[in-house]
This record gives sequence, structure tokens and C-alpha cells, in this order.
Amino acid sequence: MTASHEPRSPKLHTRRDVIRAGATCTAGALLSALLPKANLPMTQTARAADAPKFPGAIDAHVHVWTPDTERYPLAEGFKKENMKPASFTPEELLALARPAGVERIVLIQMSFYRFDNSYMLDTMRRFPGVFSGVGIVDSTVPHPDVAMGKLAEQGVRGFRITPRQQSGDDGLESAGLQVMWGYAAKQGLAICPLVGPHNLPSIDRMCDKFPETTVVIDHCARIGTSGTIEAKDVDFLCGMARHKKLHVKVSAFYALSPKGPPYDDLAPMIRRLCEAFTPSRLMWASDCPFQVKPGHTYGESIALIRDRLDFLSASERDAILCNTAERVFFAP
Repeated sequence: MTASHEPRSPKLHTRRDVIRAGATCTAGALLSALLPKANLPMTQTARAADAPKFPGAIDAHVHVWTPDTERYPLAEGFKKENMKPASFTPEELLALARPAGVERIVLIQMSFYRFDNSYMLDTMRRFPGVFSGVGIVDSTVPHPDVAMGKLAEQGVRGFRITPRQQSGDDGLESAGLQVMWGYAAKQGLAICPLVGPHNLPSIDRMCDKFPETTVVIDHCARIGTSGTIEAKDVDFLCGMARHKKLHVKVSAFYALSPKGPPYDDLAPMIRRLCEAFTPSRLMWASDCPFQVKPGHTYGESIALIRDRLDFLSASERDAILCNTAERVFFAP
């Protein structure tokens, strides 16, 4: 969400089920000029609008899609009824993000479109300086680095990988993925694994093999989606901090927290990650639109980092809410 998707499976479950399975501050002024008003539930916009203490934040993980399936057709196996909500356009997203002080956003290619990154790229072009992108390419083709290069020329800064993402290839250490990791290192691009705790040994080995590759693990490796935050999983992830180019998204709180808002039960794990990686290698993200659902709001997600974790200093909040994602996904 981002944990977002399993492209090989046309049947979509709840967002929590799927997760279990599977450009400076001037951007704000630009948004005001470009963004039409979106019609969103008042409860969402009102809670997010409480005088943000941290303007200029970056949301490092969001998906967008359009109900216009004629211009942007869905991938084989997906139908319009799979799109829940039916629409989540950049206008709808920004109506949630701007009141919370979020000025820039990293878009993650949505599984509905599989390897066709057109809607994400068009969104980036429509709002220059506001959006960066993480694309998806097929690692099973002979030269996935060619597709990576073409997307990078259009502003894509990272590439999502998942254990079941590529048809005919369920591994995280395949020859094609090794090509991708190597190319990412040479070009200064990020590899962004959507994985669970059981996949971390594979990512650990790949980080050993490609120490110069920037890596960003989604959603704290989905620790907590089982209903329990297992100490052994947190220990393993923290042990991976020895890889100096490995980063972690603290995100998708609606799915990670067994207790729900205000997500204080996640504080011990986030503190451990801060101690292991330092905030300079952590980045906050909402995983919208899936964060915006009954019982959860956009504002509650950012508030955990911005307002509630008393072990964070102001500069550490800055790192998690802006500086880390800016360096990885927006810096020239």
C-alpha cells in the first residue's frame, strides 16, 4: 500500500489481507496553483487539517489510480470492481496530504496496471516537482535494466520487487533481479522490496552481494501484520542495519498495529529501528489510500511520527518525515 499488491492474483482481498500475503518546500506553492479541490469525506480532511507542526513533509509511499480505464486499461486479470476505492487520483490524494503538511509524495506503481507505468508517469508530469516514482518492471525478460533505464529517464527513482511479482519467478535472488540490483547500484536508483519477515534472509544476502545498491524495505517488512510484533523479526531487521545503504519505511500503520490508532503499540519497534538504522535511514509513509479507511485517517498516520514519539528529537522527526526520502527519491 502498499504493501500494495500481488499482481499475479486477480482476486483482491482486504488491504490487511494483501499486506499479510504478499522540489524543495516551493512545491507547496506549486500545489496550490495546480490542484483543484477534491470531494473527500469531511472526517478525513478535518482531522488532517489541525495546524501541522511539520510543514514540508514527504509521504514516501502512496498509490494512485483513475476510473478512466479506457485511457489507462487495467492489466489482464483485473476488473473495475477490484479497484477499491473506485477512484484515487492525485487530486484526491493531495486533498488529504496538503492539510497534514505534506508537500511531496513518492508514488508506487499500482498492481492494477502491472508493468504499464503510464498513469504514474503522467501524474508525475502533471505535477512537476511534487511527485517522485517507484516503478515496476518484469525481471524475467532478458534485459530488465533496459526498462529500468527508460523509466529512470522519466523521473522514476526506484523499483518495486516482491516474491510473487514476476510471472514464472517466485524468488528474490533470481538472475533477473540480480541484474536489477546491479543496474540500480550503477545508476543511483533504489530497489524497494515489499516483503514479509520470512523474506528478510533473501534481502540480507542480496545486500551482501550488492553493497552499493540503495535498498528501501517497505512497511517495516510487514512486522505486525500477523497480529503480533515478533521480537525475533524485529531483531533480524535491526541486524540488517549493518548494510549501510539499506533503508526502512515506517509506514502502513493501519496494517501493522494490532491495537489501531493512535498506533502507540508500534513505538517500541520504531524506537529499535531508530537505534539500529538511525533516523537518517528511516522514512515515514502513509500507504494511501489504504490508510484512509474506517477507523483510520491520514492525519493519525503522520501524527505518530510528528507528535507522539517522545524519544525523537526535532531533527530526528525532520529526518523521518522529510530528509531521508528527499535524499533517496528527490535529490538530483
